[in-house]
Amino acid sequence: MILVFGATGTIGRHLVRQLPAGEVTAFVRDRAAGARLGCRFVVGDLDDPASVAAALAGVDRVFLNSGGAVPVPGEQPLVRQQRTVIDAASAAGVEHVVKLSVWHAGVGRRLAEGAHGVVERHLAASGLRWSVLRPNGFMQNFHTGGGTFTRDGDLLGAYGAARISYVDCVDVAAAAAVLLTGEARDGATFVLTGPRALTQAEIAARLSAVAGREIRYRDLPAPRFARELVALGVPEGFAADVAAMFAEISDGRLADVTPDLPELIGRSSRTFEEFLRDERDAVRRTWAA
Repeated sequence: MILVFGATGTIGRHLVRQLPAGEVTAFVRDRAAGARLGCRFVVGDLDDPASVAAALAGVDRVFLNSGGAVPVPGEQPLVRQQRTVIDAASAAGVEHVVKLSVWHAGVGRRLAEGAHGVVERHLAASGLRWSVLRPNGFMQNFHTGGGTFTRDGDLLGAYGAARISYVDCVDVAAAAAVLLTGEARDGATFVLTGPRALTQAEIAARLSAVAGREIRYRDLPAPRFARELVALGVPEGFAADVAAMFAEISDGRLADVTPDLPELIGRSSRTFEEFLRDERDAVRRTWAA
C-alpha cells in the first residue's frame, strides 16, 4: 500500500494516476478534492498528528510532499508537517519514504531550499529507508501562478541571461512512481531536470507564441525586484529572500541538465514545447491579455 501526501497538488494529481489503482491512497484535507482524484483517499491534516498516524496504518511506502515556502516568521510549516509524517512513518513500520525536495536543498539556505534541507536531514536520521527527488523549477509554474508576473502581464525576475533547465511535473510524478513501485533505492538522491536549459527571454517568446500576444521578460537588479514584489503584496522580508535567491540563480546554478530523470523513467524528459502543447489551454488562460 502506497500513501501519497500532497495528492491534490501539481505533482500528486499526476502521481496517483500513475500508481496501481488498488495500491494507492491519497491523503487530503478536503473531501471534495479527494473525490475528484479518482482513487481511494483519507481525510486528514498535516497539523493533526493523530490523523497522520491513522492514515499510515498498514502503509508500506510513502510519497512525502507538502506546500512550499510561505511568508511566515520562524520555521516554515513544511518542516513541522513533514517531520510529523516522518516520525509517524517510523512508528508505523513504513518500508520506504520517497521525499520530494528541491535542487540545492541544504540546512541554512533560504526559503524552500533551507526548509527541505532540514527535513532531508531529519529523514536521514529517522532509521527509515528513503529516496529523495530534487527537481529543478517546474514548467507548470508558468500557468499555476508559481511564476512571477507583472500587473501588465509580463514575466518578471532577476535572473539576467541565466539558463534554467525547468522540468515537467508529469515527469517528476513518473520518477516518483518508479521509486514507489519498483526496487527501493535506499539513500539515493536524484536531481531532476528538463532536457534543455532556457533563458527567461526564451521562455517569454515561447509563451507569446501560445498566448497570441507579446509577453516580455523584465529583468531587474535584485533590490528593485524585491521592491516590485512588495508592491505586488509580498511581505518585505520574504520578498528580500526571494530576490536574493533569484540573484543567486543568475550565476547559472540551475542550468545543468542531469541524466537522473531519463535513467529513472526510461525515456527522455519532456521539453518545454511539449509542456506548452499539452497544457496550451491552461497557459492561454493564465496569459490572456
